[in-house]
Amino acid sequence: MSTFILYFRLGYRHVLDIYGVDHMLLIIVIMSVFMLRDWRRAMILFLFYVIGSSLSLSLAVNEIIRVDINIIDYLIPVTVLVAAVINIFKKHESYTPRSIVRFVIILIIGFIHGFGYADYLMDILGSDLNLAIPILGFNLGIELGLLFVAFAFLIISWVFVNNLGISRRDWNLVISSGIAGIALTLMFESRYWL
Repeated sequence: MSTFILYFRLGYRHVLDIYGVDHMLLIIVIMSVFMLRDWRRAMILFLFYVIGSSLSLSLAVNEIIRVDINIIDYLIPVTVLVAAVINIFKKHESYTPRSIVRFVIILIIGFIHGFGYADYLMDILGSDLNLAIPILGFNLGIELGLLFVAFAFLIISWVFVNNLGISRRDWNLVISSGIAGIALTLMFESRYWL
């Protein structure tokens, strides 16, 4: 099996297993304000996340930036909580000057999550000197896994909102509030402050 495929599978599996639930929750909460017909706008926001996470993953694995993983493990659920709270207080999804702020927030959130991906990848890589193919494969695997989560959630949203008659606003509130609660639990479980 090629190195690229090996690391691609590792990245894909990392975000789709139970240990990657925080990353899945973030993508779900980001997507909760969108419907299937909004997939283009949803993917633009997703792209900002990808840019942020890819940048920090590359910087961390190449040891250009070093961070305390304990801080990152605490900040990841904080970012999920922040995204959920933004959704709870958001009235509608549109492109306004305020949505530019949302893009920047998602970019920063992606940057934080990328350090978590990097820590996982660095544990696997060990002292491998040829990093380009493993980083590329792992990163593309992560992004494809998250894209799968995003589209699966958009389809689920379509079923609940369009076919079961749940209002779009209520759907967003239920999903975002539930994920906010889970994020709080994950924050307290990380026990960074101890």
